[in-house]
Amino acid sequence: MLTNHKLFVHLNGGIRLPVTVKGASRRVISLSSSDMQATSQKEDENTPHLKQLSCVAGGIVALGKFDALHIGHRELAIQAAKAGTPFLLSFTGMAEVLGWEPRAPVVAKCDRERVLSSWSACCGEVVPTELEIEFSKVRSLTPRQFVEKLSKELGVRGVVAGKNYRFGYRASGDASQLSKLCEEYGIEAYIINPVMDKKQSILATGFNDAKERGQVSSTRVRYALSEGDMEYVTELLGRHHRLILMLNDGQIWPSFSIKSRISYPKSCLLNLPPKEGVYENCRIVSRENVVPCRVVVDTANIHIELVEVNDTCIEDSRYLNIEFGA
Repeated sequence: MLTNHKLFVHLNGGIRLPVTVKGASRRVISLSSSDMQATSQKEDENTPHLKQLSCVAGGIVALGKFDALHIGHRELAIQAAKAGTPFLLSFTGMAEVLGWEPRAPVVAKCDRERVLSSWSACCGEVVPTELEIEFSKVRSLTPRQFVEKLSKELGVRGVVAGKNYRFGYRASGDASQLSKLCEEYGIEAYIINPVMDKKQSILATGFNDAKERGQVSSTRVRYALSEGDMEYVTELLGRHHRLILMLNDGQIWPSFSIKSRISYPKSCLLNLPPKEGVYENCRIVSRENVVPCRVVVDTANIHIELVEVNDTCIEDSRYLNIEFGA
């Protein structure tokens, strides 16, 4: 199971910078350098203690928000992998700091490692590693200060960003400035064209985003889910959308020995479901088995209807994974 660990990195001047490392069961990042010390705090008592920390220094860092882990994000990871060891650097806590309303993630936290692992075939058989920094700790940095942190504190060798990327306080820096500053600090900068959405007709609908340039984006994924257009969602993600429910004590798994329907409250959801409606061609997925099903989403519940009688046994787990076909 995916584990999260929080690192407290002591930067120059005594600044204590919290960093979350995702997928620590597979790969753990240390931001240690000659002027930096890192310690680890476990968030899950059931996870093994960290035995060894690897280093982000010398790596190639892709910059972005990486909410949906869509095909545009995958392209950033691919370009980073071509240049070196790939990392995905994003910021947490932006909604709280900027006053945005909380919203469910497109990809459940416990499912991100699986998605990133699926990218390894495109990334030279290397799984990109996620690195998250608390937004509140870097919000006030100017573009120059941000790049200086990448160079002197993190020791990265290069960065990858889309040409529409903005950074620094109040998003005052753009990709062109990023390139210039990286050159000044001896960092390689790879600025790539965004992956464009083939479905440009969406612009004629009620969809509206001030940053909209026709590129694949997490906003478009959310829009497609809100419309219940799972074929469109699949195109944007480059995979089927997986909805994950966390089952509490007393909640039962579906019985596959009889044709049945079972319901779970939306409070069990760990990520964003599609709009209310009936969805055919779905499947319940576990490590060993796949069971076809139909999913009904209403205002309060998720209903799972088995398509056929099936004697398949799916191992018990805290998580119920549902994939939506196109």
